[in-house]
Amino acid sequence: MLVVKRAAFCMAAVLATGISVAHAEGAKSGSAEILVKSSASWNGKTYAPYAKGQPELTVLRLTIQPNAELPWHTHPYPNAGYVLEGEVTLVDKASGEKKTFHAGEAFPEAVDDAHHGVAGNQKTVLLLVYAGIKGKPTSIPLPGQASEY
Repeated sequence: MLVVKRAAFCMAAVLATGISVAHAEGAKSGSAEILVKSSASWNGKTYAPYAKGQPELTVLRLTIQPNAELPWHTHPYPNAGYVLEGEVTLVDKASGEKKTFHAGEAFPEAVDDAHHGVAGNQKTVLLLVYAGIKGKPTSIPLPGQASEY
């Protein structure tokens, strides 16, 4: 579990700073593995330039009960997820496209595209990292839907 937490922390640090991770020849103080680095979301949509404002990093641990479906929602800013336990299937509302991510896999989330996640047959735990703007929500439910968290 320590390796998973360390890898998730590295992902958060890379996403928050935008710094490339390089391993110096002969360095023995540690190592890093890029889990996700993308300029497009899991459904192929390229990210648009950021809005202006005070950047704010949010890291969430989200637990989803077995077979539960999250409400339909959008995200206004790029973010990424890492599956700590279980699996989650992401569903794009407009196209119906689906993609499943399992424990140990990272994914770039959709921005401004309505989508939701569906847990597998066991509890799913996600680490979500949002590179947002202070005072702005990280998740916006569609009309008539509950908040994602």
